[in-house]
Amino acid sequence: MADNKIPSAAGARPVTTASRLTTLIPGVLLCIGVAGISASLEGVERQVFAHPYVEALVMAILLGMAVRSFWKPSERWQAGIAFSAKQLLEVAVMLLGASISFAAIAASGVTLLAAIAAVVVVALCVSFGLSRMLGLSTRLSILIACGNSICGNSAIAAVAPIIGANNDEIASSISFTAILGVMMVLGLPLLIPLLQLTATQYGILAGLTVYAVPQVLAATVPAGLVSTQIGTLVKLMRVLMLGPVVVGLSLIASRRQGGTKKTSVGFFRLVPWFILGFLALATLRSLEIVPSTVVGPVTKITSFLTVVSMAALGLGVDVRVLANVGGRVTAAVTLSLMLLLGISIALVHWFK
Repeated sequence: MADNKIPSAAGARPVTTASRLTTLIPGVLLCIGVAGISASLEGVERQVFAHPYVEALVMAILLGMAVRSFWKPSERWQAGIAFSAKQLLEVAVMLLGASISFAAIAASGVTLLAAIAAVVVVALCVSFGLSRMLGLSTRLSILIACGNSICGNSAIAAVAPIIGANNDEIASSISFTAILGVMMVLGLPLLIPLLQLTATQYGILAGLTVYAVPQVLAATVPAGLVSTQIGTLVKLMRVLMLGPVVVGLSLIASRRQGGTKKTSVGFFRLVPWFILGFLALATLRSLEIVPSTVVGPVTKITSFLTVVSMAALGLGVDVRVLANVGGRVTAAVTLSLMLLLGISIALVHWFK
């Protein structure tokens, strides 16, 4: 029988699955604690005002950021925080598929797909041009354009090896993603009353503008299940645009290199496992293999995991990092996001 122990550095103790899980416990418990406080505060709001003005999800982000401002978690906490911010939220996205039927967006059909593709293409072109106008390199401009227009760090990670981006360019392009992602999650729901958006309109807006699939879930949960379903599906369609973009950049890079160097990107880098899981569960739900009685409990589990993950996200954001980001990169990323938001707001008024 094969040994499941993975040898570490010489003289170090072998790493087992159990020891890995043990390293996650402190950070995960910390995130659950912040999430529990947030949920309790929301409960107090419900008792006093009959309606929570600040959802537990938002409060978890703010509390996490507040803790991070005066205390930097040591290495002991980091593994669990990172796991909660990424893996737990990806599980939540996957489970959301069990509550979605593809019939929910059948009415929008080809029109919505064409609109999403058009927004991505326009945002890519204008973001790239804007970055170049600000004096950024071609490779850095491509990373910023793909990150803002498609899916944040995932797009940057997929595109970087194809265009031969160096570590400094990658770090510069993703440095603002965490903070702007949190700002979008917190600020986007404010547009619902301001622009008088319907649940479907807000879902489309969130799906078109928020960086990552899990962040779309966080931004739409306070607006209701319809917005969450529509937003997640729109975002998944937007993520699928990464495939053609990567293929196009690969062809361009191959021609420039004279065909001497081949750069490939694995399927699971373009389509993460949790998106495949989401689509699989959505398919089972659409075929009524997943019964409607399951939707309620799954939704509650999804909401709980999302709050825990938002606490972890807040704990991982240091607002002081803004001082270390170059002014031109900051301007390019921020202006690109504002441009995408403006285009998306104009588009959602077509989907009433």
